[in-house]
Amino acid sequence: MRIEKVEVKGLEMKFILKEASPAKANALRRAILTDVPTLAIDEVIFFENTTSFFDEYIAHRLGLIPLKADISSLNLPSECECGGGGCPKCTVVLNLDEKSDVDYRVIYSSSLKSSAPDVQPVSPKIPIVTLMRGERLNLQAVARLGTGRDHAKWQPVSTVSYKYMPIVTIDQEKCDSCGICIQYCPKHVLAEENGRVVVRDLEECSLCKSCVRKCPRSAIEVEGDPTCFIFKLESVGAMPPKQIVEMALNALVKKLEELKKYAKGILEAVVI
Repeated sequence: MRIEKVEVKGLEMKFILKEASPAKANALRRAILTDVPTLAIDEVIFFENTTSFFDEYIAHRLGLIPLKADISSLNLPSECECGGGGCPKCTVVLNLDEKSDVDYRVIYSSSLKSSAPDVQPVSPKIPIVTLMRGERLNLQAVARLGTGRDHAKWQPVSTVSYKYMPIVTIDQEKCDSCGICIQYCPKHVLAEENGRVVVRDLEECSLCKSCVRKCPRSAIEVEGDPTCFIFKLESVGAMPPKQIVEMALNALVKKLEELKKYAKGILEAVVI
């Protein structure tokens, strides 16, 4: 299994996974979604809430705010020496205390004051609640490491998907360059060059096969390569997309090593 042609643009990443299978591609996708630890608000203590929003509603919004953090300095609660009791090695506290003296005031994520300087919301402009004149919101939020296996708020990506690498074959002997396939291709994959139909952007093909159905001479074939996949993912901003993929691959390797150890133990027990 090899990764090639990595393209990173901000929070988005695209790469080609070669010498793989659908099972391996899906294993990587699921590892990205469920096995990469991130930091998210897990508990909220309300001291005062005179807004029109219920405590549970505000807590839900806070939990979905992505947090930037150096997770290498934090432990998962289940693996921390405090047993998840809430020490600085596994938890980060964020405080919010805002009161409005105007008729309408929006409270943003920038109002969260973190106990750890390196832990901050990904964006300072994420709206949390609206305060009317005289209303106050005073709370303490506790952030912990977790994975998407426990809750979607710990997923490091907003989306991750893959598709087969397209294989587009044009029989130039049958093709009369009528241009119908070019006209009906929704992704503009095909083009005409020097009086011949050619593939212009193979990776954009969605395997819809509109060109195959519309070609009057059956001169074009489209199929997917089951050993090569185009991956696309977008980070929520908590960590760079390249780091997410690396951590997902490390998680897969760790699982395979554990499986190998258990399988070896079972075989030794059978032999005995």
